[in-house]
Amino acid sequence: MPPISSQDAQAEPVLALRLRVRAGPHFDLAVDADLPARGVTVVFGPSGCGKTTLLRAVAGLTRPPPGRGVALGRVALGREVWQDDAQGIWLAAHRRAVGMVFQQANLFAHLTAGENLQFALARVPPGERRIALDQAVALLGIGPLLARRPGQLSGGERQRVAIARALAASPRLLLLDEPLASLDAARKAELLPYFERIQRELALPMLYVTHAPDELARLADQVLLLHEGRVRAQGPAGEMLARMDWALEQADAAGALIEGVVEAFDETWRLLHVRFAGGVVRCVSAPGAAPRAPGQRVRLRVPARDVSLTLTAAGDTSILNVLPATVTELADDGPAQTLVALQAGGAPLMARVTRKSAHQLGLRPGLAVFAQIKGVALLD
Repeated sequence: MPPISSQDAQAEPVLALRLRVRAGPHFDLAVDADLPARGVTVVFGPSGCGKTTLLRAVAGLTRPPPGRGVALGRVALGREVWQDDAQGIWLAAHRRAVGMVFQQANLFAHLTAGENLQFALARVPPGERRIALDQAVALLGIGPLLARRPGQLSGGERQRVAIARALAASPRLLLLDEPLASLDAARKAELLPYFERIQRELALPMLYVTHAPDELARLADQVLLLHEGRVRAQGPAGEMLARMDWALEQADAAGALIEGVVEAFDETWRLLHVRFAGGVVRCVSAPGAAPRAPGQRVRLRVPARDVSLTLTAAGDTSILNVLPATVTELADDGPAQTLVALQAGGAPLMARVTRKSAHQLGLRPGLAVFAQIKGVALLD
């Protein structure tokens, strides 16, 4: 999607967080952040860094201690204030317009899926319902499941019902605490498109906790990176993944995100042509994949391990994507490899090469090179 201008950003509602939470005898969460109240903000970080504690505090399930010699807490979504210790404002969880989905579905076992949804709907006065129940059912594709009890559902089906139940409460903010962590890879792949569908059809902002890089690459518009209870960094997903310190920590998962527009589809070779700031890349369209029309916006993932570098553009190569780029930063990645940050027409790329190759090519910031992109993943 196009970048937000500073003027537009000021006009949009913001999720403002000023929180200090004691989560244990040796752990404090201290978050001071303004997040866009639009799209998907992924809260990312290792286990124990405070991701779940942050979501529980936003939901009103954990109440921060007042005072303690630090700035008083505040949680506000646009003009709607849920907590402001300086003003003596504290809204209990049931009064906050949030929907929450946990790692486990936590459905009422004695109720059918439909009755679980009705339970959530009954808590919202008719005049405050912003999402119709049949809309939530259709979005998650759970119509055939409504008469079944949770014990008769698969893990992925239970989670879809849990998400629909959260939507039935007509939230203004959806909080998701590692909702796919208990599912296998196949079930995760089934559920990811539903989050994108919710975004497209409801434009409902999400705060999505995960420590899985693939979920971040697929869903994130913004990233809030936590480390030991503190905000280490925040920003647009593409910029965050292009940070050298981040990429070094991701090991084999390091790579870049490309936001582009479908230019054409080559039926003969099953190649999708996508134009982005750095030129045109071609990626394989899997059999049975959803058709992509010209002009459609897509997101691509380019792993650093699949990018090699040359000083001249090679013509006799099997690699289809060869783009001019400029080296912006280098860092040793273990004893034998170098991670290289690049800019291609203003779009970030990452490459991982051997230290010997970096030496032989004379790689340095500012050097013009050609990025040979072997693998491009269409995130759909």
